[in-house]
Amino acid sequence: MTQQPLTQHQSSRPGQMTAVMRAVAPTGPKVLRIGVVQSGRVIEERIIKQRTHVTVGPSEKCMFVLTWSAVPANFRLFELVGDEYCLNFLDAMSGRVALPTGIADLSVLRGQAKRTQQGVYQLKLTDDSRGKLVLGDVTFLFQFVAPPPVQPKPQLPVAVLRGATSIDWTTTMIAAFSFLLHFLAIGSLYSDWLDPVVNEEANLASLVDSVKSLPPPPPVEQTKQESTDAAADAKAEEKSKEQKTGGAGKKSADAGAGKMSASQAAALTKELDSLEMATLGALSGSGPATAGVLTGGEVATSALDQAAATNAGVSSGMGDLKLSGGGGTVRPGSAGGGLAAIGASGKTEGTQGTGAVKKVAGPKGNAAVGGANVSGGTVSNAQRVVAGMRAGFRNCYNRELAQNPDAQGSIRLTIRVGPGGEVAGVSAVPSGNLGSAVACVKARAQAAQFDPPQGGSAVVVVPVSFVKQ
Repeated sequence: MTQQPLTQHQSSRPGQMTAVMRAVAPTGPKVLRIGVVQSGRVIEERIIKQRTHVTVGPSEKCMFVLTWSAVPANFRLFELVGDEYCLNFLDAMSGRVALPTGIADLSVLRGQAKRTQQGVYQLKLTDDSRGKLVLGDVTFLFQFVAPPPVQPKPQLPVAVLRGATSIDWTTTMIAAFSFLLHFLAIGSLYSDWLDPVVNEEANLASLVDSVKSLPPPPPVEQTKQESTDAAADAKAEEKSKEQKTGGAGKKSADAGAGKMSASQAAALTKELDSLEMATLGALSGSGPATAGVLTGGEVATSALDQAAATNAGVSSGMGDLKLSGGGGTVRPGSAGGGLAAIGASGKTEGTQGTGAVKKVAGPKGNAAVGGANVSGGTVSNAQRVVAGMRAGFRNCYNRELAQNPDAQGSIRLTIRVGPGGEVAGVSAVPSGNLGSAVACVKARAQAAQFDPPQGGSAVVVVPVSFVKQ
């Protein structure tokens, strides 16, 4: 390694103050004294009492924490090699160092310093070295000083220690006996060994004898107020009995007044008979016998008409109708008394009451329900619920046929199913001549109940066709 020649300024010797400090400095290893200057102010000064490494960097484990990015996380600025300190510096650092050979800049000392594999310059220092190092915006001032004297442990004065070792035994004995007497007195107050012995059996026997010898208690005198209250209670009881007896008689009188006389009963029976006759006459009129009576039922009217056309009849002379004119069953068109002549509709041939009855049947219809088309979700029982609507749709069509025999056509129903399976809305697209059957079909579909659809909601489309039979 080539050594560069020193300039005149660099080869100058230490001044007079340094020589004086060296003369007065005590013997022994010196320690580092470091001052940290930032923005022209000394922000920290520290004496490294123990000869150890001095680290700087952004890590919290460093002795001096810096935010300068050019320095590693834990950089040894002053490294202890053996018993001597070495200064480690980088290319980005600047400053001046006073050595035994003179004061030199770091730029000049790079040629004299040892270069490690990590690119760090290492310069050996002596106890007389001092200098200034600039690391970014922070300046380090260092020098070697004598270690501060060890502070002795705090101790009490000799007079105090001497007084603590000597004890006044007379005062101590008096205090001890005084405390003992006081504790004995307090213990005797709270103890029961001085109390006399109590014979519990004798005390109980004397207590029983004293109770037996007590005089009986005086009788309780009844005051005037109590006697007055007893008399008032007796009067109230008698009054309640009278009210009960009078109420029963009143009830019996009302019951007797509510009975019906024989003439009133006969008039009521006659009125009921005339009402029954009028009902049977209405049933035997032209057209289907049950179409006008059971228009709102779920049972097909054709089945009821077939039951009315069978040979089964009503037995005369029995039941509440009290029909006269002989026994036997009453059939439409058959001769006989009572209701035998009721129900004969149409023209008869031959003698009166013996002709055949011509029955005029009204038009009937059928409702054909197509498969349900479900969209927007999945409804598990859509097909079963739609199939159950068929009887109601047919009933709506038969009602319309009773009013308009030419009614026929089809309806396309769109049913919106809500999250709970309820019907949120129904829309119908009719075709043909169905009249009021469209509203009836929509009302029947609105009353349906489905299973909750998967997906929150669904739309069910149902085609319905109505054809006369």
